[in-house]
Amino acid sequence: MNNILLEHTDHVAVVTVNRPSQLNALNSETIAELSKVLDELAGNDDVRAIVLTGSGEKAFVAGADIKEFADFSQEEGRRLSAEGHKMLFNKLEKMPKPVIAAINGYALGGGLELAMSAHIRLASDNAMLGLPEVSLGVIPGYGGTQRLTRLVGMGKALEMICTAGMTSAADAKSWGLVNNVTTQEELMPAAMKMAGKMAKQSPSAITQALIAVRAGMAHDQDGFTAEINAFGECFGTEDFKEGTTAFLNKRKPSFTGK
Repeated sequence: MNNILLEHTDHVAVVTVNRPSQLNALNSETIAELSKVLDELAGNDDVRAIVLTGSGEKAFVAGADIKEFADFSQEEGRRLSAEGHKMLFNKLEKMPKPVIAAINGYALGGGLELAMSAHIRLASDNAMLGLPEVSLGVIPGYGGTQRLTRLVGMGKALEMICTAGMTSAADAKSWGLVNNVTTQEELMPAAMKMAGKMAKQSPSAITQALIAVRAGMAHDQDGFTAEINAFGECFGTEDFKEGTTAFLNKRKPSFTGK
């Protein structure tokens, strides 16, 4: 891979967008590589949590690579958006393992849309977040209008989108856009600590929790029904038997994800 770095540590995978000279901007090659990595990690039983970040100290992902689509027609624009949703952004949101976005700098446009597709967001105190697309005569096309609204509400989402402005990590936390803010130095240790805690839990139960929570956010699903079904699924797993047996025997469980 030319634009992605991948590391594994104690059941945690760290995925780094590695285009520092371009502030880690998403071009078509990077999107394809991220998609491939997600497929690999989804099928890797040794990986139980994922941390997604950008290389360097300036940017998480500073946006999409505008020069790739500056001359697109309307139909090409629709196809660009649809393919991006399918190939990367929806795939990331539907990952069966928790994904933590460690936002280490600028997260703008497609970069913020990438972070919002992750399940949890941590940010360094120098991070700046925004959807500046209307300043280019276009709107967010990789889920930004939908995921930002769900996270911060319609009023704040429209303020961010229609002003094309950037917001600080501190303000983003107060709005619920990010979970926590740390210093640049503390960001990756904090993300790895959180991911490590997740990796110790039942992988099969976490997968079902992700399914249930995601269903509750979808307009075409009944979250309560999804929770009932996901709860029931857990009873057929080895992890459930191990977890309850360990609890009753006053020992720590050893989960396999099965």
